[in-house]
Amino acid sequence: MKRRIYGLENEYGIICSADRRGGKALSIQNAVMYLFREIISGRMYPDVFLENGARFYQDIGCHPEYATPECDDVRELVMHDRAGERIIEYLASSAEEKMRQDGFMGRISVFKNNTDTPGNTYGCHENYLMDRSIGFRQMATQLIPFFVTRQVFIGAGKVQKSNRGRFSISQRAQHIREDISIATTTARGIINTRDEPHADREKYRRLHVIVGDSNMSEFVTYLKVGTTALILQMIEEGALDKRLELRESVRAIMQISEDLSCRREIELQSGKRMTAVALQREYWNRSEQYFARETDPFIRDVLAKWDLVLTGLETDPDSLHRQLDWVAKRRILERYVASRGLDWDSHAVLRLDLEYHNIDTSKGIFYRMERDGFVDRVATDDEIDNAMRHPPKTTRAAFRGRFVKLQNERKILCGVNWSYIQLYEPYQKLYLSTDPLQPEYDEANRMIYSM
Repeated sequence: MKRRIYGLENEYGIICSADRRGGKALSIQNAVMYLFREIISGRMYPDVFLENGARFYQDIGCHPEYATPECDDVRELVMHDRAGERIIEYLASSAEEKMRQDGFMGRISVFKNNTDTPGNTYGCHENYLMDRSIGFRQMATQLIPFFVTRQVFIGAGKVQKSNRGRFSISQRAQHIREDISIATTTARGIINTRDEPHADREKYRRLHVIVGDSNMSEFVTYLKVGTTALILQMIEEGALDKRLELRESVRAIMQISEDLSCRREIELQSGKRMTAVALQREYWNRSEQYFARETDPFIRDVLAKWDLVLTGLETDPDSLHRQLDWVAKRRILERYVASRGLDWDSHAVLRLDLEYHNIDTSKGIFYRMERDGFVDRVATDDEIDNAMRHPPKTTRAAFRGRFVKLQNERKILCGVNWSYIQLYEPYQKLYLSTDPLQPEYDEANRMIYSM
């Protein structure tokens, strides 16, 4: 498998509610500041790199956002994505304690999802480092049908209150407006044109994907990134053609999201009609054929999991309740509605929908299922715990994490970013790293060990 940098950015929803014992509550903005208080230490704006190489900051709309460190292994990426949840869970607990000390009796709840009650959306962004020699239009044409249809297995599921409680496969699908766009908050595109590689721009392109949902399932996160990695390698090596191009991509992405049977057909540019699952099967067939002689365990595992999911979607989507977020959530909600005689757009159902994404391991519905052994996993708890504290060893994040640890221990005045470290005192030097696949930098290492 071609070595590549992967990264995930998750914007989290946050609610600060008054404690039943009374007392003052806080605005979301102030609650977010409490969330960051333990790690920003006197900074005016919440934005910090962590010892595991990740970045944690406040995004637009008072959303805490966790960006994983650069990973060159998809399974390790899953560990670091889950590590972000555990770090934020710890910070939320710490924030509540500091709030109580200051006389605010609120409760902070954090959710790894993509929509709030009024209908606003916030994102899960995937990042892939690509070969810049591949033409952008060529890449977009080949990727759009894949991104439009992969929601049948990466969707997080959502009760759409505005549609009289109708359940949809994807949370992001209804917020996509264009085939290609630079926007991330308004006219969002299936393909985002933002290209900030934090690396050698002559060599690398950053593919910034905003069309996917945030996932609780490790299995889905692994498959989401793993299948995309296979498709990108085939594009870079000229192994895909344009025969799967869709006639109306934006319309199709919403139609697919509304079809829980996964049998609705969408129209291709050629006039042919196919279901989303059938189109994904075409991608799988081409991948299986192209990588037929590959013995890489990762490739074989992704192809096997992809096949498992497509077979389930072709025959009985409900059979995938251990693997797919949207199937597991719908199953829970259906039982809840039936047992209590509720309407799908009732407050209780909407609240249960949201609680699926609660990252509090003692309260969140997904975590109850995981604790009871009802979901398939990719990482272990020990691996996630290690990822909370340590960066990947094989990418640029290794050096950054080691430096941030030293910075915290010695209170060094400096600026840290994805591609540089700038010391303010006493060196006044900027250390650039244009290759994120390189974990060590001799000059920078000499600087660190001399301090």
